[in-house]
Amino acid sequence: MQSAPFQSNAEIIHREDLRTSGTYTKRGIAIVRGFGATLWDADGKRYIDCVGGQGSANLGHAHPAVVAAIQHQATQLISCPEIFHNDQRAAYLDALGAAMPAGMGRVFLCNSGTEAVESALKFARLATGRPNIIAMMRGFHGRTMGALSATYEPKYREPFEPLIAGVSHVPYDRIEAVAAAITEQTAAVIVEPVQGEGGVRPASLGYLAAVAALCAQHGALLIVDEVQTGFGRTGSLFAITQAGVTPDLLVMAKSMAGGMPMGALAIHERLGGFAPASHGSTFGGNPLACAAARAALSAILTDDLSAAAARKGAALMQTLRAANLSKVREVRGAGLLIGLELKERVQPTLVALMERGVLALPAGPNVLRLLPPLVISDAELAEVVTVLRAVLA
Repeated sequence: MQSAPFQSNAEIIHREDLRTSGTYTKRGIAIVRGFGATLWDADGKRYIDCVGGQGSANLGHAHPAVVAAIQHQATQLISCPEIFHNDQRAAYLDALGAAMPAGMGRVFLCNSGTEAVESALKFARLATGRPNIIAMMRGFHGRTMGALSATYEPKYREPFEPLIAGVSHVPYDRIEAVAAAITEQTAAVIVEPVQGEGGVRPASLGYLAAVAALCAQHGALLIVDEVQTGFGRTGSLFAITQAGVTPDLLVMAKSMAGGMPMGALAIHERLGGFAPASHGSTFGGNPLACAAARAALSAILTDDLSAAAARKGAALMQTLRAANLSKVREVRGAGLLIGLELKERVQPTLVALMERGVLALPAGPNVLRLLPPLVISDAELAEVVTVLRAVLA
């Protein structure tokens, strides 16, 4: 295959910036290769990846099982819409169904987290006949119009208002706020087990179960958004199992296909499924993504990456707390979804880390988010700690 015509960071950045849409604030490197938790730019510099594809790289980069599945399936069949049955889709739905919480029997396949949220909102209204949705302050669910309506941050929402009607926001992790807002016109409550974009804030023990009880009491559906927390990230395949909760609708995406674009909505069997022609997706459930997803799920389960995330995340948070970093107010998280709340704005820290070979994310204006692949080694995590000490001490 012909190589890309531009070979250096400077060349790639120049050519891309001539044509790109302008919607992204880009960092001044061009990533061209990756393996595991390591990335390289076009000039050959190495980085430890604590961005993790913004949560889509739980298995790291170029995982051999995912690569092999994609290569094989690409020679067989790439596109097959769901008006036809398909062997790869059937096999993946079987594997995913066996791994899901009990009762999550039906799955709608799509291409991204925001699409999965859209399908959840549509299904909630369809199933209940009610118009209203309760979402959480600081919550993030995507940027398409329905998902954006459930997202809280004003800078994302306000340029596009009016959004869909009937969506209200209440404080996260305060059950009394949900109790005050829920009515007989509430179709669903949508909530993240850990708010990622909202500052890496895990729900308190018992909160999700209490929200589920309120939904059941009022005939509303519980939508749990596990786009970022799913597929082993927080120490279990899905974070809700740690809370002992089975939702009505479970939204997933990001790492479900090992880095390939994929999203899904799991629907509890007591609700049935979508009525014919009420929703759809041209690329959803395509054979290439399903083959990759089956390989990714098998690797996550076989290698017990959920347990690895729990162990590595607990050790990393303990180390960071014990370091008493002078610029850090709090370290919090679940598994390998970790936030460091800083005493200053996060952007200069992101730049300083990148210069020292560590790539990380923000989670609001003053929270540093670490989202490394679950396959990251202990040695690589120790290197991350060394760099963090140098930047944040």
